[in-house]
Amino acid sequence: MDNQQESYMTEATLIETIENQLADGEPKKVKETLMRLVMTGTPREEAIEWMACALAVEVMDVMQNGASFNEKRYSQHLDLLPNMDWMED
Repeated sequence: MDNQQESYMTEATLIETIENQLADGEPKKVKETLMRLVMTGTPREEAIEWMACALAVEVMDVMQNGASFNEKRYSQHLDLLPNMDWMED
């Protein structure tokens, strides 16, 4: 990964993106996931960090493969949280 890619992939940037998605209400799955995780006892900050991991997978795919952002796969990864077995792929 080059420095330009690293600058897009900082944890702070990913978390800011999640917060923006929550504020915008899009995709809806982001707010649903946060509510589900918090209601099951996950601290909000930790839930946001997990969600940022799911976002990172999609951002990496876009950067490495020139692919379009895959919102369906992003939603699937959000649905699986807190399980992150997909991170091993």
